[in-house]
Amino acid sequence: MKKIGFDSDKYLQEQSAYILERVEQYDKLYLEFGGKLIGDKHAKRVLPGFDEDAKIKLLDTLKDNAEIIICVYAGDIERNKVREDYGITYDQDVLRLIDEYRSRGISVNSVLVTRYQGQPTAKVFMTKLERSGINVYTHTAIEGYPTNVDAVMGEDGFAKNPYIKTTKSIVVVTAPGPSSGKLATCLNQMYHENKLGNKVGYAKFETFPVWNLPLKHPVNIAYEAATIDLKDVNMIDNYHYEAYGKVAVNYNRDMETFPVIKRIIEKITGKESVYLSPTDMGVNRLKSGITDDAIVQEAAKQEIIRRSFRVENDYKKRTC
Repeated sequence: MKKIGFDSDKYLQEQSAYILERVEQYDKLYLEFGGKLIGDKHAKRVLPGFDEDAKIKLLDTLKDNAEIIICVYAGDIERNKVREDYGITYDQDVLRLIDEYRSRGISVNSVLVTRYQGQPTAKVFMTKLERSGINVYTHTAIEGYPTNVDAVMGEDGFAKNPYIKTTKSIVVVTAPGPSSGKLATCLNQMYHENKLGNKVGYAKFETFPVWNLPLKHPVNIAYEAATIDLKDVNMIDNYHYEAYGKVAVNYNRDMETFPVIKRIIEKITGKESVYLSPTDMGVNRLKSGITDDAIVQEAAKQEIIRRSFRVENDYKKRTC
């Protein structure tokens, strides 16, 4: 019998409570959901006892207050990008996600096609969605995003992209894969909401890396192994340490973009950001579900070995 080292029920209870606590600070919270909402096999492997559908079950607990915007990058549709875990293209996955959310009574506000430049395949997909009664929006790329803050905040920045009307206090922004424009969508919505006089906030929900586990904990190292294609590297959040004198773990992309994102939020709101570190932006309470660290560590080590063999095998296939 497989040993259990994680309590999903306890985790879901604490995670849901913390998100609702964050929402209380605003009229509306834009919550960027990273990773897989359904069927998170990686988390299930490294956290024995973890429910692979924990995120969608989390949304079940929040659905009276939440709605979803699904982002998909037009370029990924155009080149028929495939999700390796399911073996389906991103446009097919968007349809799958919509069906899954609706079957659970979770409101799907719309699909947003990001960095749209009139790509023919993306246009066909958008027409298909519209004929199915799904609201579809498009955003074009903003030159200089995110580093050129003046351009982002100018007439050719967020102002030129449409506002997606939302009605719930939690707006979950998700996508079939990485680099789909989730963060830009959240910031774009915040820009327009602020113009309407609404008090809105932004938060990020990602399962890994686990900010309050040690940097070299096998669970965090397993995340690096799983994202080697993205070149993600875990590191100590120096902003968090300088602000609070406490060690927290984050990863390179969030660390690199934090000063810019903080400045954009301050430009949008006209106020000093409440976030002093990228870790502050997160709402992850995964550690609360770990009941046996030794079991979890051993499972994570096995995942690192598995990932290593997979990469080695892929390399040999390409060089043969």
